[in-house]
Amino acid sequence: MEGSKNITGTTPEPPSRAALRRARRVCVKAGTSVVANEDGRPSLTRLGAMVEQIAELVNEGVQVILVSSGAVGMGKLLLRKQSKMMMSLKDSLASGGSNKDEAIGAPLVKRHESFVSMLNIEQRPHSMAERNRVYDSACAAAGQFEMMNLYNSLFAQCDVAASQVLVTQTDFTNEKRLNNLKYAMERLLSLGIVPIVNENDAVSANLGYTADDVFSDNDSLAALCARSFDAEVLLLLTDVPGVFDRPPGDPHASLISFYRAEYAQVAIGEKSLQGRGGMGSKIDAAVAAVAQGAKTSACVVGAGSDLNCIRAVLGRETRFGVKGTLFCTPGSVLEKQAILDFETSNSSGQTAILDEARNMAIAARLEARKLQLLPYSVRQNILRAVALALIERKEEIMEANKIDLDAAERDGIADALKSRLKLTETKLTTLAIGLNQLSDLPDPLGVIKAKRELSDGLELTQVSVPIGVLMIVFESRPDSMPQISALAVASGNGLLLKGGKEAAHSNALIYKVIGDAIETGSENQIKRNIIGLVTSRGQVADMLSLDDVIDLVIPRGSNSLVSYIKANTKIPVLGHADGVCHVYVDESADADAACKIAVDAKTDYPSACNAMETLLLHRETIDNNVASTVLMALRAAGVRLLGGPEAMKRGLCDTPAVEMKYEYGDLTCLVEVVQNMDEAIDWIHKYGSSHTEAIVCGEESEAGEAFLRRVDSACVFKNASTRFSDGYRFGLGAEVGISTGRIHSRGPVGVEGLLSTKWQLRSRGGVNYVGEFSGDNPKVYTHKDKVVNV
Repeated sequence: MEGSKNITGTTPEPPSRAALRRARRVCVKAGTSVVANEDGRPSLTRLGAMVEQIAELVNEGVQVILVSSGAVGMGKLLLRKQSKMMMSLKDSLASGGSNKDEAIGAPLVKRHESFVSMLNIEQRPHSMAERNRVYDSACAAAGQFEMMNLYNSLFAQCDVAASQVLVTQTDFTNEKRLNNLKYAMERLLSLGIVPIVNENDAVSANLGYTADDVFSDNDSLAALCARSFDAEVLLLLTDVPGVFDRPPGDPHASLISFYRAEYAQVAIGEKSLQGRGGMGSKIDAAVAAVAQGAKTSACVVGAGSDLNCIRAVLGRETRFGVKGTLFCTPGSVLEKQAILDFETSNSSGQTAILDEARNMAIAARLEARKLQLLPYSVRQNILRAVALALIERKEEIMEANKIDLDAAERDGIADALKSRLKLTETKLTTLAIGLNQLSDLPDPLGVIKAKRELSDGLELTQVSVPIGVLMIVFESRPDSMPQISALAVASGNGLLLKGGKEAAHSNALIYKVIGDAIETGSENQIKRNIIGLVTSRGQVADMLSLDDVIDLVIPRGSNSLVSYIKANTKIPVLGHADGVCHVYVDESADADAACKIAVDAKTDYPSACNAMETLLLHRETIDNNVASTVLMALRAAGVRLLGGPEAMKRGLCDTPAVEMKYEYGDLTCLVEVVQNMDEAIDWIHKYGSSHTEAIVCGEESEAGEAFLRRVDSACVFKNASTRFSDGYRFGLGAEVGISTGRIHSRGPVGVEGLLSTKWQLRSRGGVNYVGEFSGDNPKVYTHKDKVVNV
């Protein structure tokens, strides 16, 4: 099957979309957001365009069923107007005397509370409880008449006849009534009349729906009509252009052109201000419409605000391009063609994404090599310019961050992620201090690590050099970007960044701030593309295949993200998957010291990877009341304590922990009792993540030094909070993350962790070649190590 071409003859239409234009019976559903404006008044612009397009289809021989919302909104306006008129009349009657009610024969009837509520609210409620409280069937009755008058006038202008069909659930569940309904629809359609279908709310009274109901809103009613009346295609007109992979208000949201459960990952956003259904109901209705067992083989969710949407999907003209999201009957010929169209389009899209990332990586490497040739003072000036820009432009940054925080609140993102997402003036100030601190450090490049004489006149040196191009994949944490970028510049590396969608606005603004500072600080000797921010909707998996242009991946995010990256790339990975940190309270510990360290380690920043997740108590601390004092302090600080097996036996906690190794990321902590330090260390090695562990002990106790020697983790502390495990606090200026691996770099990774080495061999007093070291009278290797001046 070949696709048609648009009017310019340049872009072929996907065959699966071209097939929709051959449908001879279609159903179109117009939602409330299409029919009415936000104030409830009918939108003559959208209604006029919709009626005109439907008339074009009818004139081309297509039978059209229209399912329309909007009656209740129109009725509400009418009844509100009438209510005000009646109140004015009552006032006039009342002003003539106190006995006017008797004079006209009967007392005025008090209006029902729900009716008063319905007239007074500004927006239509969404929850079932609110709808039941404010609904009045009179609104529906009055509105149906108003709506049909309007449709009748509009269709008459196009010489097309229309009729009204009001239905209830019983009309679809009672076989006799359904047959009567089908007969009526067939007769109307055969005569070229457009049936306008709506729920008979005056009868059903919108009393609420359950999962067992035949339909729960006009989306599901439209799906039911399409299947019951043999429509080949259903078009759901809504307030957005189709189904998106995230809330449509997100600037990085992408329209899904073809929906399959295994393809689409949809984050449902807010409902429109009008109407019953949200995007979730439209997806459910579309899936139900194209289910096997009916003639309806396709459904498209499109924008009613697009005044050519019906033409684009169902009309003869193809110049409007592909619109909306297509749903197909599973296993149908149309679905197979749509899959082929999708995969062809997706393949070219993935190539574009990979090309974008590859080009960024190449550009970053070229700029990094230029930077390495410039004096160290240029890198220092860039770092100071970035630090200054973070303070001078903090209002812009905070405004962008607020957009992300508001979206996170709407989308129901976990509290731990929201905490990491939030930027504050304190965070920005700390970042600026760290960057200035980093700029004051000695030049990390070209540092001689080793020097050796190989032979007389032949000297070998090992010097520090950048790794090359780094790729940092991070979730939520927009404050990671300045740190990572500064460390990349300081170490002379190129950088590729892939931020989380939750921080899209923050990342974009911070990236611009850093880019401006790079060019200003270097006096335009270095371009901003030494750092690349990938914003395409490509998956992380695609970028992980770029092992020919990326030298190191550093993931910063959830356990699942880090584990996935480690398992799916050939590029070396530096990072940690878990942050399960322990505080062990020894029998020699002072109660006050133990309280201060435990509370700080857990509550200073609960979502940080260096926060305490497990508190281990020596059994003697129960007898000397240190344990009860520490647990009381934690509870007073709002910490929820879960007990390990021994802690539960001793009654220290009310709720048992489900897992012994778990990164809570909030104000929750596991508590367990151990017999001695040996058992504590065994526990840490079994259930820990090799991140950061701390012991609280007496100043003179030997346990502290033994703990430092024996615990095999990246950071091990004595009488200090685990929260000190941080690049800024270590005086590194910043960090790209914390590594729990045992190769290359371990613990907070600063500039040193982003460096490699190279060997330089210098010949003095002529050339040297290997052939001279064999044969008659050979040269001799001396292999003398030389002192390196630090």
